[in-house]
Amino acid sequence: MNTTFAPRPYQLDAIEALRTGWAAGTNRLAVVLPTGVGKTVVFSHLAHRMLDNLNGRRALVIAHREELIEQAASKLIAVDPMLRVGIVKAQRDDHHDADVIVASVQTLAVPRRREAIRDIGLIIVDECHHAAAPTYMEVLRHFGAWDGVPTAGFTATMTRTDGGLAEVWEDVVFRLDILDMISDGYLCDIRGKSITVDTLDLNKVKTRGGDLVDGQLGKALEDSGALDAIAKAYAQHAADRPGVVFTPTVATAQAAAASLRAVGITAAPVWGAMARDERRATLARYTAGEVQVLTNCMVLTEGFDAPHTSCVVVARPTKSPGLYVQMVGRGLRPAPGKTDALLLDVMGAASRHRLASMVDLTERQIGDAEEGKSLREIAEEHVVTEKRRALAARIEAQEINLFGSSAIRWLRTPDGTWFIRLTAEQFLFLVRDPGTRMYRTRRWTQAHGAHGPTDDQARPLPEALAWLEQQARVLAPTAFVARQARWRGAQPSAKQLGLCRRLGIATPPGCTAGDVADLIDRDRVGRVLGRLVLPAA
Repeated sequence: MNTTFAPRPYQLDAIEALRTGWAAGTNRLAVVLPTGVGKTVVFSHLAHRMLDNLNGRRALVIAHREELIEQAASKLIAVDPMLRVGIVKAQRDDHHDADVIVASVQTLAVPRRREAIRDIGLIIVDECHHAAAPTYMEVLRHFGAWDGVPTAGFTATMTRTDGGLAEVWEDVVFRLDILDMISDGYLCDIRGKSITVDTLDLNKVKTRGGDLVDGQLGKALEDSGALDAIAKAYAQHAADRPGVVFTPTVATAQAAAASLRAVGITAAPVWGAMARDERRATLARYTAGEVQVLTNCMVLTEGFDAPHTSCVVVARPTKSPGLYVQMVGRGLRPAPGKTDALLLDVMGAASRHRLASMVDLTERQIGDAEEGKSLREIAEEHVVTEKRRALAARIEAQEINLFGSSAIRWLRTPDGTWFIRLTAEQFLFLVRDPGTRMYRTRRWTQAHGAHGPTDDQARPLPEALAWLEQQARVLAPTAFVARQARWRGAQPSAKQLGLCRRLGIATPPGCTAGDVADLIDRDRVGRVLGRLVLPAA
């Protein structure tokens, strides 16, 4: 075995998860790994390890593009040079003596081509988010995926706009998030920056099949001047970075390359119908550094491996998180001298569409993308924010429990300050120390304003609450401060209701005298506290 491609710990875990799932009786299983962390290496090792247990049967790797087929074959040989790897596609038919067959799904869709291949004991599907397509389903059924032949699917994103994947894949047995891979150093962190084009109106672009229509999107980009804006932004923010630009049409790929060249950046377009030799030569020039930027019409989303890429331009706004992940993932592979990747995201008016953004690279909820911040920074700040929110919720729950169970009539102003109303001219209240879970006690009077006790000190909430309740019993008649005072259950007086009308306080139907008194006191005390500059704690 070639030690250059020795499996990483998470790759071994993925293989073990598949074998465990198959042993338990579930045979169509999927693995989801972020772009750039070596899924081809994983299934190459899987095939290598499984062959001894197949009793002479063979492994079949299914892919849908030439680059993926060639990549899979080369990785299989690199993992085990003794493997006999055959390729079946177009005019090639090298399966007769092969241990592992790497085949194009288009070729296997031809009945006579697939029927010639026999003794398959393991099926591997590359980019398995395509497997709900009828062609894949037909091929998989033929080779026994529904009849007990162990079948593994690999993808960076288990999404497909036309659905149906649940009919193919019974379970996702192993999944890693991009943030885990960034934290462990297997992928580069990525920093986002928007290219805002005010004249780009995406609201006029229609949706078909769950995403923006390519032709309309391409025309909108060209008519708005977005391609020149992209070139200008690239020169400004990524002048020293090799990069890839994703566009919706061949015409926009070619025009984007021309715009980049106009600002002094060497750029070349590639597209699906481009002559094979010409495309290979262009990709080789990019790898060699002779071309700084590749523009492409959606041909580099899968199977493109150029780790030195450190800038990705999404000039193909999309509603599909899966497509977005495939595009941006091209820039995340680590390489010598590469510290991070830059994402330039083309933005326009799009109130009608929910477009994918950098936060869709992870399945975790991390809030909104923030300009200039990296994905890892956004995620880490979100964790801190959520911890603060959880702490605030725990404090809130503790307060409600304590105040709600008290025999004293505690009220709360709209801004969250707890208080006890003593008379029309005085009340007691609590102030929470910033950054702590401690509280200070305060008394407000008409004559002297707010002031603390002689031994002013921060106390735990139960202690501060008990201290103020003791003061309330001394300073006011019990009937004024007791939660269960008899008068509170009576009908509200005409005087109370008249005061509410003058103050603009709504009184819901069925209010008691106590309810109306609480509404009035919350309003009065809230107004007073809103004007106070409290003494320093």
